[in-house]
Amino acid sequence: MIDERAVVAPEARVHESAHVGAYAVIGPDVEIGAGTRIEPHAVIKGPTTIGENNHIFQFASIGDDPQDKKYAGEKTRLLIGNGNTIRECCTINRGTVQDQGVTRVGDGNWIMAYVHIAHDCIVGSHTIFANNASIAGHVHVGDYAILGGFTAVHQFCRLGTNAFCSMFSYVTKDIPAFVTASGRPAEPRGINAEGLKRRGLSSVEIRSVREAYRTVYRLGLTLEEALAELEARAAGDAAIRPFVESLRAGPRGLIR
Repeated sequence: MIDERAVVAPEARVHESAHVGAYAVIGPDVEIGAGTRIEPHAVIKGPTTIGENNHIFQFASIGDDPQDKKYAGEKTRLLIGNGNTIRECCTINRGTVQDQGVTRVGDGNWIMAYVHIAHDCIVGSHTIFANNASIAGHVHVGDYAILGGFTAVHQFCRLGTNAFCSMFSYVTKDIPAFVTASGRPAEPRGINAEGLKRRGLSSVEIRSVREAYRTVYRLGLTLEEALAELEARAAGDAAIRPFVESLRAGPRGLIR
């Protein structure tokens, strides 16, 4: 399953059912799981662990050094889960010792062409990154989040589960779970109701999320006042808990 024209380091661990295309380069300290397909001309460097049934397309650069001027050759890692699609010319960098030394990508993500995932990012599962979306270092992206084409996310920002950014958004602050944002800089535009329907939330639960959003963004309350009200409400309403938890201040603050 390894093309004879591929360059695979003897130390690399490639599962016998994985496929490596012509002229792909697999470096030492790389592990590739069962059923994963690496297309021609992709380059994978380590330390990098790639799980099962991923599909990495041509000219992707996976696991190379972080684009951080403080990086001094430390042995940091990239961990990629199972069932991800990583399209042409994507770049995913390893972590840095200034953070936890690891970049993580979960399972079932759909990562389109020319996407950049920088050092120390934590990407959940079942996300969608449209073409040319880029996230800077130390960004956290929750499960089922969607980044529209050419979205750019400032370092240290957090995007909650089911957050949605429209194309050409410039994200400079945290986006809470379930919130739709757009603009330069990105501003809140409402809740991702369609995404919540797809996740199986009922109309009652979506209405509850909408009311929670209104408490934060429409009633003129301070964030502390809104949090106090919503934390009490969330004790008996599981639907809004991810939204409430994502309101707690990160280093970049919250879009409002």
